[in-house]
Amino acid sequence: MQKYSLFSLVRHARRHHEGWQRAWRDPAPKKAYDTVIVGGGGHGLATAYYLAKVHGVTDVAVVEKGWLGGGNTGRNTTIVRSNYLRDESSHLYEFSLKLWEGLSRELNFNVMFSPRGVLNLGHTLQDMRDIERRVNANRLNGIDGEVLDTAEVQKLVPAMNCSPDSRYPVLGASWQPRGGIARHDAVAWGYARAADAQGIDLLQNTEVTGIRMQNGKVSGVETSRGFIAARRVGCVAAGNSGVLAAMAGFRLPIESRPLQALVSEPLKPCLDTVVMSNAVHCYISQADKGDLVIGAGTDAYNGYGQRGSFPVIEHTLQAVCELFPAFSRVRMNRHWGGIVDICPDACPIIGGTPVAGLYFNCGWGTGGFKATPGSGYVFADTLANERPHPLAAPFSLKRFETGALVDEHGAAGVAH
Repeated sequence: MQKYSLFSLVRHARRHHEGWQRAWRDPAPKKAYDTVIVGGGGHGLATAYYLAKVHGVTDVAVVEKGWLGGGNTGRNTTIVRSNYLRDESSHLYEFSLKLWEGLSRELNFNVMFSPRGVLNLGHTLQDMRDIERRVNANRLNGIDGEVLDTAEVQKLVPAMNCSPDSRYPVLGASWQPRGGIARHDAVAWGYARAADAQGIDLLQNTEVTGIRMQNGKVSGVETSRGFIAARRVGCVAAGNSGVLAAMAGFRLPIESRPLQALVSEPLKPCLDTVVMSNAVHCYISQADKGDLVIGAGTDAYNGYGQRGSFPVIEHTLQAVCELFPAFSRVRMNRHWGGIVDICPDACPIIGGTPVAGLYFNCGWGTGGFKATPGSGYVFADTLANERPHPLAAPFSLKRFETGALVDEHGAAGVAH
């Protein structure tokens, strides 16, 4: 057998990586574009891609203060599902889920979407009544869903503690077989490469410092690399949306909070579905490389910290160990926080603002990753046609004036 020294292995590795084509260009900003998208995460990149692919709008720049996918897109737990309660929410998330199912083929990039199913556990009689209501509502909207009893849950997840003597006994669950997980980085990379191939400029390390307006209409954005003029500006900056709105002179009805998550050391395959619990308040899945991906709810305070805190981690791991006692011996590798922006009705804002030509796509709270393809598609349509896409129409900013809220708080279990 041929033997290689460490240095020869390094030399061969470098040689085989030399000359690789860049996944996307690194262009200098032009002085003006037809459309500027602020935010280079999954939603912003998807918006740019669908603007070009569906509507033929290619004079577009995506402006990102850091690196592409370096915000919430790369700091979440990758859960994908569509089993929301309200008609407006379920239609939008189901549209997104259908895009997920063909996304790798659409982008010619493996986003590693894995439809392994999502369980929402019920621990009380009221939980089970809510689950039955939601599953019935899902079915009426053409969304897959089943109500499982304790035995069916135990058969599906043998490692879970379903004993009636546990502090929060598992009485049953809702089950969406088409739900699952995807690779967050791959989603950003896939959309970025596809958008670049359409001629869209992806401007990294370009922070927006101001929004310039003239006669009540947007005229462009001030950035760390100079002023960029634009006929339209679409802001898709997640937790920093309120900061951008303030630059334009108005307030959004959102709060930004840290959302923490953590991953374990790699394990052999032991959990082949997503498990979520509102009462115990945790959710867990196993990544393809073996890590247990774990999270819970948002922090109780507003803030912009992208880091974890031990009280939340302790509370979350207590919940995980109640459901999976065997995991108490597993070591955690790392933890982090993302910034989520939450509206009073736990639904997004998609559409125009008091400033003509300035549009916002924000307020997704903890449901942003799963909505990535659908959000980008409907926001691109809204920008291109300068009127709301039918699926986005219920989520306009004006609903907070008319009172036509889409109250999704608590309707779909843990809202991740």
